[in-house]
Amino acid sequence: MKRYLLNFLFLFFFVSMQSQELVRKSFEKMGSLFEISVVADNLEQGNQAILKGIAEIERIEKLISSWDKDSETSKINLMAGIRYVVVSDELFNLIKRSVLISELTNGAFDISYASADKVWEFRGQSIRMPDSVSVAESVANIGYKKVILDENKKSVFLPRKGMKIGFGAIGKGYAADKVRELLEREGISAGLVNASGDMTAWGTQNNGDPWSIGIINPLDKTKVFSWFPLQHQAVVTSGDYERFVLIDSVRYGHIINPKTGYPSKGILSTTVFAPKAEIADALSTAIFVMGHEVGLHLINQLPNIEALVITDKGKVLTSNNIKLDEDK
Repeated sequence: MKRYLLNFLFLFFFVSMQSQELVRKSFEKMGSLFEISVVADNLEQGNQAILKGIAEIERIEKLISSWDKDSETSKINLMAGIRYVVVSDELFNLIKRSVLISELTNGAFDISYASADKVWEFRGQSIRMPDSVSVAESVANIGYKKVILDENKKSVFLPRKGMKIGFGAIGKGYAADKVRELLEREGISAGLVNASGDMTAWGTQNNGDPWSIGIINPLDKTKVFSWFPLQHQAVVTSGDYERFVLIDSVRYGHIINPKTGYPSKGILSTTVFAPKAEIADALSTAIFVMGHEVGLHLINQLPNIEALVITDKGKVLTSNNIKLDEDK
């Protein structure tokens, strides 16, 4: 009788899973391609959940965009060297966490890197090398220790005119996390949010299989280097093989070293696995700047975080607990 009951329960669970819909939608937000996949009871529930997810991304974009002159972030930048700007608890806490990550990475991740955004333009075409004076001026305005936070008033001050903060190295990961949190509150038991390579997943697919993500081989973008299951976890890949400039036939990637003002060298891509896409996003950028030896040493000291690095020589390096499933 017990075996019959267990078999019945398994059959009921299996049929229930199969009756669920996998609903997926791709769209552009925050200047990037997003895709939200949800496992729902029916198509209508799935579509409604995705619409709520899109609305959440739009809300976050209005909060952190440095291109929207009405955003809180733009107001902070506009008032650089002039006065404090009172911001929402949400933005204040995001900036505060960003500063903590900067301390953890010794400034390899730094939201004030945005001061260099006018020095380098990464469109894939040949341009002239920025002059050393412009680069030096941008570096003078970079430095997370210069960002002043008033905890009591929830206000932010950039003391130097020309300073800027930007969330290009953490914003999409943060958005992916917030969409996941929203959808879980809405009763969506499984899904995957992909913010142009910043991904977070929970639950399993409607057939019971785990979500599976492939790491692109930066030396041949038509091939997947390795596949990984993703369950209740986030993964972010950063690479300089898509956004770059050619100067005198030399390729310069888009990830700037905040300490020098010049693009980082030596790494083609970094992939970080972490409980949150926000921290994975920031650390994947930091490893680029720190270099593979220092970067992986840091990752190996952090709980529940792993990383995979592909150097510009094609060498594959991993943190201690990663096992590769290479697709050759």
